[in-house]
Amino acid sequence: METKDYLLGIDIGGTKCAVNYGYREGEQLFLLDKERFPTTTVAETIDAIQQSVEDMMQKHALTKKNLRAIGISCGGPLDSKKGVVMSPPNLPGWDHIPIVQLLEERFGINAGLQNDANACALAEWRYGAGRGTQNMVFMTFGTGLGAGLILNGELFTGANDNAGELGHIRLSEHGPVGYGKAGSFEGFCSGGGIAQIARSLLLQRWQMGETVAWCKPEEMEQVTAQKVAEEANNGDELALEIFDISAKALGKGLSIVIDILNPEAIVIGGIYTRCETLMRDRMLKIIGKEALPNSRKVCKVMIAELGEKIGDYAALSVASSLLDKGSSC
Repeated sequence: METKDYLLGIDIGGTKCAVNYGYREGEQLFLLDKERFPTTTVAETIDAIQQSVEDMMQKHALTKKNLRAIGISCGGPLDSKKGVVMSPPNLPGWDHIPIVQLLEERFGINAGLQNDANACALAEWRYGAGRGTQNMVFMTFGTGLGAGLILNGELFTGANDNAGELGHIRLSEHGPVGYGKAGSFEGFCSGGGIAQIARSLLLQRWQMGETVAWCKPEEMEQVTAQKVAEEANNGDELALEIFDISAKALGKGLSIVIDILNPEAIVIGGIYTRCETLMRDRMLKIIGKEALPNSRKVCKVMIAELGEKIGDYAALSVASSLLDKGSSC
């Protein structure tokens, strides 16, 4: 009979945090409870995290003996080996915060830290769409574009935790800005990037004397990827063109990933999971033209299986990975 490994996962975000309680049994991970609270000042948020962990342990009768590990998922940059958060742009004031040490000293339980894209990659690899693969790329496709890399059956973080920053790849000399770079992968394939493409094409239409039923000139700055997707799903020609531009760039970027890393699977989350029908055919057509045939034929491009719960499973997956590697993930 398989035993249950009880775990806690901490998701540290720019506006809110969460502490998740679950357990691993065999090859499955189960989420049992969750507590959310706002991200405020550094000191207040760390206190809230520790109090929430304490509350969760008391609520579920968890002790140093039966709670196996604590996993932490947080935006980078960070040092996963030392367990230190190092000035993430979405967490002002979190400068060299030794979050792993703080938790281990307080609770006496093994803890580990990964950036959010890597944590999501672990979750989809072990418990989602990437189950059974040895080489998998997980890509976020939301506010920004990042990635976590599973290579030869292990999470690959690089020399200093910066592996997988695919959003910084320049796909075009000119184009929407993402990751501080015009024409970047993130510029074309993110929520903000799709909105930038929309504003550019809307401006072209208006300068040609045309009108667009779903957006007036004074509303241009309020255009979102969600709005464009709604119009595209309704068959609007301009909205479909906007998504076509993003889909072509997605195909081009994924072709580079396929050629360099030769993965069995690329799992994409966020906006792509909701807009796959708008993008998949064009993306695959570009991959068919651009990627090496032998690498292309062994790689499947899939939507993330864990959906809206991926953030919860991500932090727990960091904890789970600690059990597999002893003291480090």
